[in-house]
Amino acid sequence: MAESNDSIPLDTEKIYLGGKEHHVRTCCGSVSVIVYGDQDKPALITYPDLALNHVSCFQGLFFCPEATSLLLHNFCIYHISPPGHELGAAPICASASAHCVDDLADQILEILNFFGLGAVMCMGVTAGAYILTLFAMKYRERVLGLILISPICRAPTWTEWFYNKVMSNLLYFYGMCGLLKEFLLQRYFSKEVRGNAEVPESDIVQACRQLLDERHGSNVMQFLQAINRRPDLTSGLKRLRCRTLIFVGDNSPFHSEALHMTSKLDRRFSALVEVQACGSMVTEEQPHAMLIPMEYFFMGYGLYRPCQLSDSPRSPLSPSCISPELLSPESMGLKLKPIKTRVSLEV
Repeated sequence: MAESNDSIPLDTEKIYLGGKEHHVRTCCGSVSVIVYGDQDKPALITYPDLALNHVSCFQGLFFCPEATSLLLHNFCIYHISPPGHELGAAPICASASAHCVDDLADQILEILNFFGLGAVMCMGVTAGAYILTLFAMKYRERVLGLILISPICRAPTWTEWFYNKVMSNLLYFYGMCGLLKEFLLQRYFSKEVRGNAEVPESDIVQACRQLLDERHGSNVMQFLQAINRRPDLTSGLKRLRCRTLIFVGDNSPFHSEALHMTSKLDRRFSALVEVQACGSMVTEEQPHAMLIPMEYFFMGYGLYRPCQLSDSPRSPLSPSCISPELLSPESMGLKLKPIKTRVSLEV
């Protein structure tokens, strides 16, 4: 574990509603980690998509009362921000060496070692899902399970590569300009919530737009360039033995990527949930759609809602306790579509 002086814990409870920020120094620079909950509980780490952090990428899910009872009562949450993506981040020095995706995956190992964590549950969105998948392939013994939202695993297509190049040029010359934010919002959200001439954009899109204003273009460009140079992980997916739960919105630009990834994973250990009328960021657009699948997913590790929790939160989450029926192809390969759990009941 890293020496204690390698972390600068900041008491930011008023900002993060009970969470505390740690700046963990790694071989590739300092990384912000927001920790929520009892650190004696099993760990769940999160990693957001491009230009986002835990507030703009996971707040919708974690502020959902049912998700809070499921996640915060079972786990201590460690929200990892890509370099320069945390709230209040300063611009990354222009002379700093650019990171590659392997560097970002290795940073996660250093973070786990700093906090003294063993195997962890992982949750990531798109670019963050790629980083966590790469981490799981490099350090299999440190990953209990993967919850991936609109994931990517292949190298960029020519279309995506060109699209990312355009965004890189916009970031370089204009920073977080209006056109760039429109590109990013199309990446995250379905057209139903982005609005049009007749229908105003939804509150979650407006909030995300405001949070994007806080990002420094140079910081976002570093993460974007790393993702645009990513290698194809397809050949290694069959060797993953941790359970994997994949969510993807029908309207996500990465829908076909998620289907490809699902087809290459071992069906005994993976499940796909397609969410109708939703973009890439299911965590914000339709967080209720994640609740029931996650609850069944965690049951395989002996985790339940609070009324059924054991008295030993530190008990090992061993995949060996997965019930056989949850590992059957019919169960783990089930496509649940559409899923809008309890949304209509609460209106």
